Amino acid sequence: MKIKHPETGICGLSCRLCPNYQTDAKSRCPGCKSDYRMSAGCPFITCAVKNKGIEFCWDCEENKTCVKWKKHREAGKKHDSFKCYQALENDIAFIQKHGVKKFIKGQKVKEKLLKAMLKDFNDGRSKSYYCIAATVMKTEELRQIIIKAKKASAGINIKERAKVLHKILDETAAKKKYFLKLRK
Repeated sequence: MKIKHPETGICGLSCRLCPNYQTDAKSRCPGCKSDYRMSAGCPFITCAVKNKGIEFCWDCEENKTCVKWKKHREAGKKHDSFKCYQALENDIAFIQKHGVKKFIKGQKVKEKLLKAMLKDFNDGRSKSYYCIAATVMKTEELRQIIIKAKKASAGINIKERAKVLHKILDETAAKKKYFLKLRK
């Protein structure tokens, strides 16, 4: 089977906004459907790709009755792992309505914004936080936040720039009722 979209998880997660995808370290994950992950033993890879020859759970004829996928989605409404699951249901609904190509296009824009945050504001301790913000917040909100943070932090060191961006992200999150922490 030829994988067309390795950066979009079988279950609906966006790899592009994952901390393990956004690293330059040797441990970098190149995507949920990369050769690296295909040998890792994910139950969705085994079921969808290996057993059924499909790339996404929503393409399965059993997707509405699949207990495994339902449990994953229900857990994602309450808990995260190393990756933020808060947008999972909305992402799946978007993909089902507009298609995976349009979803990927939007995720690439969010990934560019995430990379801008990492490049200009990462104090070495903020990558996961920025990944969550990129996952949860709307694209235009992120764009405006980055512009505001760049203006407010011109000429100061990286640690102080990170504080500026954190403050703006936190203020926006409080107003919009976003949760910018992993839910354990």
